Amino acid sequence: IKVMLDIVINHTSTEHEWFKAARKSKDNPYRDYYFFKASEDGPPTNWHSKFGGNAWKYDSETDEYYLHLFDVSQADLNWDNPEVRQSLYRIVNHWIDFGVDGFRFDVINLISKGEFKDSDKIGKEFYTDGPR
Repeated sequence: IKVMLDIVINHTSTEHEWFKAARKSKDNPYRDYYFFKASEDGPPTNWHSKFGGNAWKYDSETDEYYLHLFDVSQADLNWDNPEVRQSLYRIVNHWIDFGVDGFRFDVINLISKGEFKDSDKIGKEFYTDGPR
C-alpha cells in the first residue's frame, strides 16, 4: 500500500496556533505568516471568497482585515514570507521522513497572491469546479 497525504498549504484554520499568535500583536513574528491589511473604508479590495462574500474579514483584535480566499475560518498564508515556506517545508519533510509516499497539495494554484488591487470582475464566471 502506498500512502498519499492530502495537504492544504494555502491557508490554515483561524484556530491554528500560528493565526492565534498573529492576532495577538502587530509585532508578533507570526503576523507576517498571513495577510493583514488596514483599511478605513471597508475591506482592502473587492475580492470575493470562493464561498461567497468578500475575501477579507475584519479582525477587531487588531483593527485590520485578514485574507481568506475560502471560508472565513481559513486564513490565507503569506508565501512571500520565507519563514512560512520554511515552516511548511519542515512539515512536508516530517511526513517524508515518516514514510509517506506522496502528496496532493490542495489549492496549490492559489499560494501566490500578487498585488492587492481591486478586480473589475467578481471572477466566478471565469472558473468552474467541474465540467462546464
